[in-house]
Amino acid sequence: MSGFLLYGHPDSGHACKVALALRLAGQAHETSRIDIWAPRETRDAAFLAASPAAEVPCLMIDGAPHVQSGAILLDLGERLTGLGGNNAAGMRRAREVLFWEANRIGMCLPQLIEARRTGAAPFPPGAVAWLEGRFAVDRDRFDLLLGDAPFFHGDAPGIADCAVWGYVQWVEKAGQTPSAAMAAWLTRMRDLPVETRPEALFPA
Repeated sequence: MSGFLLYGHPDSGHACKVALALRLAGQAHETSRIDIWAPRETRDAAFLAASPAAEVPCLMIDGAPHVQSGAILLDLGERLTGLGGNNAAGMRRAREVLFWEANRIGMCLPQLIEARRTGAAPFPPGAVAWLEGRFAVDRDRFDLLLGDAPFFHGDAPGIADCAVWGYVQWVEKAGQTPSAAMAAWLTRMRDLPVETRPEALFPA
């Protein structure tokens, strides 16, 4: 099998990161929607063979599986043009933002979304308040990292923006209030000339 095939689901911010990066780069690809809410044994056999942990995203490039959204984004940043990673400074910027996102805002927001999901297991007492406090700190760091630029890579978005978009796109769904800078960035991301809506990235 040659070309790019992305396994994912619209409820997965990690899968949305990779789907958006492929669209920003103008990279032709196919998608396969994996029901992440269904039992593992009901999922596509080819997907399970490529992703033994049964996690999305899984990006097949010429038949080789690539997993973990941050690792995939860094690979795409080096492999494709238009993602801000085609020079040392761009890749350094990407690594800085990706590692921050994975440990900070990309951790607290999914948990806050899960805490509000109908049918979700209740969180331990105090856990939601702790996550909300952590988000408040991360919101300030978001503003600091973005600075005065429209995007994390400057005048145009790149893989750092894709990484942060994954879950910040749902900041209101998490019950949180974006800063003015975050709200303006979200508007710019939604106004990009590529599809950013999760359901459109992984159609049924």
